[in-house]
Amino acid sequence: MPVVRRRLLPLLAALVALLVPAASAHAGPRAAARAPVILVHGYNADPGVWGALRADLKAGGYADAELFSWGYDTHQSVNETLAGRFAEYVEEVRRRTGAARVDVVAHSFGSLVTRWYVKHGGGTGTVAHWISLAGPNHGTSLAWACALWDQACRDMTPGSYVQDRLAEGDETPGAVRYATWWSGCDEIIDPDSSVLLDGAVNHDAGCVKHNDLLGDDGVSQQVRDFLRT
Repeated sequence: MPVVRRRLLPLLAALVALLVPAASAHAGPRAAARAPVILVHGYNADPGVWGALRADLKAGGYADAELFSWGYDTHQSVNETLAGRFAEYVEEVRRRTGAARVDVVAHSFGSLVTRWYVKHGGGTGTVAHWISLAGPNHGTSLAWACALWDQACRDMTPGSYVQDRLAEGDETPGAVRYATWWSGCDEIIDPDSSVLLDGAVNHDAGCVKHNDLLGDDGVSQQVRDFLRT
C-alpha cells in the first residue's frame, strides 16, 4: 500500500469518528422534543374511541411507540382511586419511553381524572400539555341522573367535593399548557361553559355533539396544532 494512502486512512477514520457523534448529538434533542401522548377516554367508554385522533396523529408523524391509550373503570372515584392509577400509568409511560414529560388528551369524564392528577397528584412536573375535549370541568347537571348509585356521576355533579377541590385556587397550575374544546351543541355537558378553565386556551368547537368531538376533523387539527406549541 502506498505510504500516502496508509497515512490518509487513519485521518479519514478519525474524521468519521468526529462527525458521527456530532450528528447524533444534533439529532438527539429533536427526537426528545416531542412528548408521548396519553389518550384518556370518558365515562362508559374505552380506549377504542380514539381511533380517529390516533390515526391523525400517526399521519402527522407520531409513531405507535409515542401513542398510549389508558383504559380504566369509569364508575370509580376520581380522587380516591382513578387519579392514583393514572399517576402509575404516567410513570409506566415515562419509563417505557424515557420521556421526562407526557402530553395528555382527555375526553369528558377523563378530564376530571387527569386534572386531579395534574393539580393534586404531582402532574405539574410530568405533564407538558393537558387537553380536555368536552370535559365537565365545573360539573354537568345531567350527572344527577345517575349520582344516586354511581360514584363517578357524583364526582361530575356541580358542587361535588371533586368539583370544589379542582376549582379552588389556580385552575391551571404549574408550567403545563392547558387547552379545552367546548360545543354549544353538547348534549351531555350542561351548561356548555362548564368546560372552560381560567388560564387555559379555550376553543369553541362549533356545533358538535359530545362524542363527535372525538372524530371531528377541525378539532383534531387544532389539537395537533396545540401539541406542537
